[in-house]
Amino acid sequence: MEKTLSEIAALVKGRLVGDGTLRISDATNIENARATDITFAVEPHIDSARKCAAGAVILPENAGDFPEKPALYVEDPRAAFATLLEAFTPPLVFPEGVSDLAYIGPDVKVGPGSVIMPFAVVDAHAVIGERVTIYPHTYVGQYTEIGDDTILYPSVTVRERCRVGRRVIIHSSAVIGADGFGFTTKDGVHTKVPQVGNVVIEDDVEIGAHDGIDRATTGSTVIGRGSKLDNLVHIGHNCQIGANNLIVAQTGISGSTIVGDNVTFGGQVGTVGHIHIGGNSVYAARSGIIGDMPEGVFCAGFPVQPHQEWLRMQATLKRLPQMLKRIKELEQKVAAQEEKK
Repeated sequence: MEKTLSEIAALVKGRLVGDGTLRISDATNIENARATDITFAVEPHIDSARKCAAGAVILPENAGDFPEKPALYVEDPRAAFATLLEAFTPPLVFPEGVSDLAYIGPDVKVGPGSVIMPFAVVDAHAVIGERVTIYPHTYVGQYTEIGDDTILYPSVTVRERCRVGRRVIIHSSAVIGADGFGFTTKDGVHTKVPQVGNVVIEDDVEIGAHDGIDRATTGSTVIGRGSKLDNLVHIGHNCQIGANNLIVAQTGISGSTIVGDNVTFGGQVGTVGHIHIGGNSVYAARSGIIGDMPEGVFCAGFPVQPHQEWLRMQATLKRLPQMLKRIKELEQKVAAQEEKK
C-alpha cells in the first residue's frame, strides 16, 4: 500500500511543508526508517529525525523549520503516527460464523458478523454480540455476555455470569472472573468464602495479557469505561475501577478498593484493600498506597508520599554515606576535645 504525502496530510489533518507527491509505503520509527517511510519526532528526538533516512517526518506544530525533508505539522504527532500505523497495516480477515471445531453450548446467542474460531468454548446461555471475534482456546462461561465489536484473543477465560462491554480488547491468557481471594480462618484452618458475584467490564476497555480480574464476593468487580490495563495486572475482588484509568504492568490493586476516574498507576504499584483513591492522579512506579488518597495528586514511594518530597528524600539518601562519614569525624573531634579537659 502506498499513499502520497498529500493523502497522508488529509488523513491526519496535518499541515504539509514539502513535496506532496512523494509516495510513502510505510510508517516506522526513526532508527528503521527508509526513504519510502514516514516517521514522527518530538523533543528531544527532532535532531535525530533531521539525520534519519525517512522520506518525511511528522512534527509538532511548534517544532519550527525543518528544511532537511518534507514535514507534516500536527497537534499530536504520536496520535497522528498511530493513525498511520493503522492505515498501513491491513486488518486481519476471518470467515464469519462459528467454526465446526468450536463448542457452542445450549441456548447460546451469537450476533451477526461474529467469528468463533476452532477450539473456542462458549458455554450454555452465553450471549455473544455482533462482530465479536473469539480466538482459539478461549472459554466464555455460562450466562456471560460479550458486547459488540469485542475481541477475545487466544486462551482468554471469561467466567460465568460476567459482562463484557462493547469494543473491549482482552489479550491472551487473561482471566476475567476467577474467584476472589476470600477465606475465613479458625484454629489455623482456612475456609473458602463462596465468591458468587461477577466482573463487569465497561465499554472501550483493554485488558493486557495474563491479567487477573477477580469476581466479587457479592455484587460486581467493575472496570470503568475506557480504562487500559497493561500485562500482568491483578485487580482484587469487589474493586471499583473508574473510567479512563491507565494501569501499568505488575500493578496489584487489593480487594474492595475504589479508584476514581483518570488515575495512572505506574509499574508495580501496590495498594492495600478497602481504600478510596481519588481521581485525576498519578502514582509513580513501585508506589505503595496504604490508605485513602485525595484527588489530583502526584505521588511516589513506599509508603506513598508527594512526588517532590520523595525526590528530596531520595537525594538525601544518596548523601547518607558522606553524612555518616562527616558525623564520625565530628564525633572524633569532640572526643579529642573532651580528653584535653
